[in-house]
Amino acid sequence: MNVDYALLTDLYQITMAQGYWDAGKTEEEACFTMYFRDYPFKGGYAVACGMAQLADMVENFRFSEEDIAYLASLEAPGGGPLFSGDFLAYLADLRLTVDVDAVPEGTIVFPHEPIVRVTGPIMQCQLMETALLNMVNFQTLIATKAARVVRAARGRAVAEFGLRRAQGLGGVWASRAAVVGGCASTSDVLAGRLFDIPVSGTHAHSWVMSFDDELTAFREYARVFPRNCILLVDTYDVEQGIEHAITVGLEMRERGERLAGIRIDSGDLSWLSKMARRMLDGAGLTDCGIVLSNDLDEYTIQSILDEGADVMSFGVGTKLASAYDQPTLGGVYKLAAVRPGPGAPWEDRLKISESTAKLTTPGVLDVRRYYHGNGTVAGDMVFDVNRPPAGREVIVDPLDDLRQKNLSGLSFETLLAPLARGGRVVLAPQFRNACAARERAAAGLDRLDETQLRMLNPHTYPVGLEAGLSDRRRGLVAELRHIL
Repeated sequence: MNVDYALLTDLYQITMAQGYWDAGKTEEEACFTMYFRDYPFKGGYAVACGMAQLADMVENFRFSEEDIAYLASLEAPGGGPLFSGDFLAYLADLRLTVDVDAVPEGTIVFPHEPIVRVTGPIMQCQLMETALLNMVNFQTLIATKAARVVRAARGRAVAEFGLRRAQGLGGVWASRAAVVGGCASTSDVLAGRLFDIPVSGTHAHSWVMSFDDELTAFREYARVFPRNCILLVDTYDVEQGIEHAITVGLEMRERGERLAGIRIDSGDLSWLSKMARRMLDGAGLTDCGIVLSNDLDEYTIQSILDEGADVMSFGVGTKLASAYDQPTLGGVYKLAAVRPGPGAPWEDRLKISESTAKLTTPGVLDVRRYYHGNGTVAGDMVFDVNRPPAGREVIVDPLDDLRQKNLSGLSFETLLAPLARGGRVVLAPQFRNACAARERAAAGLDRLDETQLRMLNPHTYPVGLEAGLSDRRRGLVAELRHIL
């Protein structure tokens, strides 16, 4: 999508950029880390997403002539231009030279561990913050919601139907994120074209209402789309609609065609689907599936299946594409280290807050994921790449240093992978592909314990700071608070 990423930001990012430029700090390097603090949807995991768009931003980050002219027109509250002409000339020639590391899309992630790390000139890192958070926060949220919905569907296909209720054009990226999270398809045709993801859909109530009677509407649709015929049966009366669909289904069978399914979009979906199954089977249409939609979420789907409904697939719209029950992930992007220039030693930076949960972690951070011998995950270690673990591999809960876990002797992998080097995207095509990310997410969820996957009150997955990093952070806090 053609997005003006340079201005997809908060004004204070650009005022700080002029401050860095005017203070002679353009060559000073920084390391920023993006992470989130709380589990979304009161669950036990999140599905990382948004990195493909982040790669687009790195590739296309430019201040156009129109951008510069707009910034030049802004006035300071005290009078006069907000930005100096020399600074704007500098922005006009600016190209990103940052290094970006991120977990691959579809990776299962947890609170308090880095998802994205940006390293490079501090001004450039700052200018990326707002757009980066916008992408990764929103798309991770939608991918996670999709994973929960798909898990509730117990192997039945889930189609994402939410574009018409989504938040503007963000709905296009929501459709992609839904596929990363596990959806089989989307109704969003633009997303299908842009991201090479499967699209699906048949007809709406207006098709039926445009004809004099429902049976004629069904017959015409079957005539036009004999290989994609799912009939929406609840425009007037569901039982009558099923009877008309049966009539058309039997007529299609005589022509060597097949009624693929019926869709119910209102009423008591569990009860109606059971009635539909009895009627279809009684007519010999045992191969005709039942599709359910209408304000579904993971809890409703779970309840419908618990009641024994025979469902082929689900269409989930509003509550998926809009993250209806939690509108934001709340991820943050924090400065963790600085150095005067390339090759110089990194110096830790730490934000102290009155809230323990908002205390940041210093260093150039990465994550190790440890595995038990049977392949299930054992725990994640946040560590400083410049001071890797030595000796015992112990993690310390960042919110309670009395909670610790020894991961020594277990196999592990490092999660952050190069996305860009020197401002040039190095992400391989398979790591920008939504369907490949969907497979990655499914494999990652399979390695979690069942207790971490349950919908309500899941078991907390162990994520902690490497013991030496935890000690260093504690020492920095004591130093900054002047605690002897």
